[in-house]
Amino acid sequence: MNQSFLFRLGVIGMLGLMGGAEPLYVWANQSQVWKVQLPYEAPPQNPEVPDVSVPPNTAPLSSEELQRAEALLPLLEGKQEFWAMGEFVHLGESSVPVLVKALTMPSPRIRYNAIETLLMMKSVAGVPALLATAKEPNEIPRVREHALRTAVRLDPAQAPEAIEVMAKDPNPSVRKSAVFEARYVRQKAVIPILIPMVGDDERFVALSALQSLWILTRHETETHDWETSTKQDRAAWSNEWVEWWEDNKDVFEIPEPKRPRRSS
Repeated sequence: MNQSFLFRLGVIGMLGLMGGAEPLYVWANQSQVWKVQLPYEAPPQNPEVPDVSVPPNTAPLSSEELQRAEALLPLLEGKQEFWAMGEFVHLGESSVPVLVKALTMPSPRIRYNAIETLLMMKSVAGVPALLATAKEPNEIPRVREHALRTAVRLDPAQAPEAIEVMAKDPNPSVRKSAVFEARYVRQKAVIPILIPMVGDDERFVALSALQSLWILTRHETETHDWETSTKQDRAAWSNEWVEWWEDNKDVFEIPEPKRPRRSS
């Protein structure tokens, strides 16, 4: 072998090493090609990472921890907001009475983040305060809707009254949130709240109410063109639900939710 061939072979070998286990090709001359497989070494496995998370506090707050929780409230807005939320989660359920104070603070960002923190804490103790926020007519819709959504996720059994209040709100976005979240409240009490909403002035509210009724009752109505319907059409069609409810309300029970089909 001449030096030129050896140089080319070395270059090809280096490229093969850089590319891992890809096969490389060596030309002995213009008419003959040799295929060479380089040895492959698997990368080392990552070592197991120990669990270093700190469990939430379950004991009552000390006076020092109580002061610390109070000091965290204004930090729920700004560059440290995620850190402050995590600190409340670590302080645990005992910090909920302090955290719910944020629901009446002037900043909507603080109020919103307080709601999100209660959801992270899975705090059923905070549900009454969340529902009070959801019913508050002077609260901004975004915060009201998030408060209801969180309360329903934590304890849907407490939500029907707030859903009824919000379903009568002049803001269509608030009404839509009420009828949408109602589908996760598996109680008969929400059925008579939803039925009148089928005739709502806003079509997207009426459609959400109808879908919630279908999910909760599995009652199949006649086929109607809801997408192009008028308020008068929806009012007439809602009477079908009124008649059905009058005939069935004494014996009706919410059916079990449908389970997703397993893929074969």
